[in-house]
Amino acid sequence: MVSPKRGAREADKRPGRPGGVRETARRERTKALEDAALTLFVERGLDAVTIDDITQAARVAKGTFYRYFADKPALVEALLAPVRAELLSGLEACGRALAGARGVEAMFEAYRAMAAVIASALLQYPGVVRLYLQESRGPAVGARTKVAQLSREVSRHAVDITQKAHTHGLLRPIRPAVSGLAVVGAVERLLLAVLSEEDIGNPLELPDALTTLVLDGLRVPPGERGGRRKLDGGGKRP
Repeated sequence: MVSPKRGAREADKRPGRPGGVRETARRERTKALEDAALTLFVERGLDAVTIDDITQAARVAKGTFYRYFADKPALVEALLAPVRAELLSGLEACGRALAGARGVEAMFEAYRAMAAVIASALLQYPGVVRLYLQESRGPAVGARTKVAQLSREVSRHAVDITQKAHTHGLLRPIRPAVSGLAVVGAVERLLLAVLSEEDIGNPLELPDALTTLVLDGLRVPPGERGGRRKLDGGGKRP
């Protein structure tokens, strides 16, 4: 037998009729909680913010929080969801493009498209991207576990697409785990600079600038193409 409390909670989670009162109220309360939480997380960090803080900022009862989220990690996961979907979709598309790339221009186009996806995520979800950048290097505990999971996924895809570019001899013989993660670090630092309003010029020019900067540093010089070396990072410097 379902308890009255649980039954009420499950009923409240149901979306209700599209456009109806229940569905509209659910969306408004969820958004209020997410907006309040995101503001507090960015200002104070994940660990310093409690559910009481979030509900007070959202001006809802504490019980309302648990109608929509099981706990703080579930709320963080909901905040990250749209950015996660966009980023991973872009990384996967880049990987597919690089798998068939046979020339430098094709490689540049694949990376350019990925950079455009990252820029789009930044423009659409600046607060969430900032939260990710601030928390992704911390211990993978509590609510930060969800951020760490996304960070690992991004890193894994970055290494994978770098390996694909290496397969066709388009990049210098540096281990993909090294060059791929170096690119991730450079991208994340630039994104944080944009969000921190550092003077780095027009943010809309970043995708092309970053693609050129990274790939000019990593790609095999034209004169060396065809003479591929082991990906061991050893030997004379390229």
